[in-house]
Amino acid sequence: MSTMDLHELEAAAEAIVFASGEPVGIDRICLALELDRDTAETLLRKLEDHYAYERRGVRLVRMEDSYQLCSAPEYGDLVRKAFEIRKSAKLSQPALEALTIIAYYQPTTRAYVDQVRGVDSSYTMGLLLERGLIEECGRLQVPGRPHLYRTTKEFLRVFHLASLDELPEMPGLEAEGQLRIGEDGTPTLPDTEETAAQDTD
Repeated sequence: MSTMDLHELEAAAEAIVFASGEPVGIDRICLALELDRDTAETLLRKLEDHYAYERRGVRLVRMEDSYQLCSAPEYGDLVRKAFEIRKSAKLSQPALEALTIIAYYQPTTRAYVDQVRGVDSSYTMGLLLERGLIEECGRLQVPGRPHLYRTTKEFLRVFHLASLDELPEMPGLEAEGQLRIGEDGTPTLPDTEETAAQDTD
């Protein structure tokens, strides 16, 4: 168990997350500070609340099992101005549609996204991959072995979500409606008999 007092532990956790510059896993913080997970998470929540309450220019953001220090969203325009950063282009409607399907039905294939949208989504999904909002996470064990896709920690950060559990409920998207595979190996929509074209990735 760590011999540091509470204030020192908070300061140490802050230093670790700040020095990383990218999300730091809770297990790494526990190891460094010699704390159990519950104590470390309580400590980080207190630090997170402190930044928000004091309206500081930075925020401690939780993304699933990781933590990262980010600039406060209300100062985003000023940060971009200071570093002459161009504001990221907003996602197009097709990109938002594809991203929504992946977020709620992940892991899923491009063929499934195509079927739900009714159009080819290869270009759109390529853009989402470039933006780091989705990533490949293996292949489906069916003929053709199509790629599976899921959202990333960058997706959580961009949409200010601590975890996928914070996604709002969507009418028509059932929680149990994950990717279903037909006898011929093609994905099907929940509660329908339609099948999608085989993924050619």
